[in-house]
Amino acid sequence: MGQPVVHWEIGARDGTKLHAFYRALFDWKIEVLPQFHYGMVETGGQGGINGGISTLPAEAQPYVTFYVQVDDLAGYLARAEGLGGKTILAPMPVPGVGSIAMFTDPEGHIVGLFKPA
Repeated sequence: MGQPVVHWEIGARDGTKLHAFYRALFDWKIEVLPQFHYGMVETGGQGGINGGISTLPAEAQPYVTFYVQVDDLAGYLARAEGLGGKTILAPMPVPGVGSIAMFTDPEGHIVGLFKPA
């Protein structure tokens, strides 16, 4: 059985500007978590996947990615590396939610992994 996509994310230079843009464009509800510089996005509609829009530090590159739910972050990172990917974020906790990790695929696309708490 495959692993489901459970979240998407936009890493932005100006999260506040993109929050306003996507609210106006798609009518999304965005709850800003200022301590994390992150907007939790509720897309609405039937079957939609919710996501987030973050404000990145100056040295980081903007990105769009999705998160796949897995049961073993380190195991999937190792598997991705064995297939030509590269770990860019080692497993880290997200308080009250679970843990995340990130890798790039062989063409450089950023993909997130999520393990619920």
